[in-house]
Amino acid sequence: MPNDAQSPAHTEDHEDHEDHEDHEIETLDEFDRVVRAGTLGGYRLQSVDLTARTPELLRTDTADAVFLGCPMEPRAADKVRSDGAMVFPPVPHLPFDPYRGFVYSPDQLFEGLAEGGYEATPDARAYAWFQRTKADGDILASMLRAVHDDAISDALDELLVGARVVGVMGGHAMARGTDAYAGAARLGRSLTRTGLTVATGGGPGAMEAANLGAYAASHPDDMLDEALGMLAEAPSFVPSISDWARAAFAVRARWPKGEASIGIPTWFYGHEPPNAFAAHIAKYFANATREDGLLARSNAGVVFLPGAAGTVQEIFDNATPNYYESRGEPTPMVLVDRAHWTERLPAWPLLTALARERRMESRIALVDTVDEAPAALAGLAAG
Repeated sequence: MPNDAQSPAHTEDHEDHEDHEDHEIETLDEFDRVVRAGTLGGYRLQSVDLTARTPELLRTDTADAVFLGCPMEPRAADKVRSDGAMVFPPVPHLPFDPYRGFVYSPDQLFEGLAEGGYEATPDARAYAWFQRTKADGDILASMLRAVHDDAISDALDELLVGARVVGVMGGHAMARGTDAYAGAARLGRSLTRTGLTVATGGGPGAMEAANLGAYAASHPDDMLDEALGMLAEAPSFVPSISDWARAAFAVRARWPKGEASIGIPTWFYGHEPPNAFAAHIAKYFANATREDGLLARSNAGVVFLPGAAGTVQEIFDNATPNYYESRGEPTPMVLVDRAHWTERLPAWPLLTALARERRMESRIALVDTVDEAPAALAGLAAG
């Protein structure tokens, strides 16, 4: 994001939780600060390794606290239970942490890529676990997926406090090296430079391009052109996710410290890997939760690039709360590529029919090119 005022409230270090009204503790630093104040009673601790904090646990009141996936020594666990705390122990042999307190970073999901390829990464291992368990009827597996996704939603809400979020939707098939991909990247860059936080579905294609553009926003303009050339050497995640991902990390290594944006992908579409240009990745098992969460958090509006069934679904998933005003005042919707949305997949005529004589009618626009989208979005927001 262009400046700290528009940045998501929490960075990877997560040092600013002193004033959490919901009493969540997600780091050892937070734990130590709270203990110095005298009590852990009523707090919720998420995935904090407490094996080195036994003396503190033994002498501190923990009544009504909840420990979610926090390793601790047996005598400490016995003591906090005797205080009346609830203890949900870590779940062994999982490729993900269901109680995690923060969204993911690209480095976390792609750990091991350089040495073992994509198949060795936590992202790939979580997808393999999901494939094994999604249809076996095991209530433990379904519970773990639900707990994980709820924790991710909580972390995403904390991350986006105060942010003005614009969604950019589009298909995964948009290849690197194409004019369409370059246009989507310019869009992400333009929106970020206006102070908005770009959020996408977090996958390849148009989603990656918009996150790339956001990443490039703080760099000179020619950086994006050079990055697009490097990425074109691996135009798609098919046939090799490893090559596709390594090209992205090569761009990040050459131009570090890009602006932050959000990716919200899903293991439901596990054949589509997350992209490495979103600084913060909220990855879900449940696609319905992911879709609704992405659109609901796009409080500054949504830009819809050309896409297929998934993008059509997103248009009307977003139109429905705007139609009923179930989330309050309708938010802007900009559809890009007149021929696509009026002829190939004529979503625009239906959208305008739905909007007629409702407040959302003044919050929708159709533009011919992606370069017109930022101005159209700004116009709708001001109207």
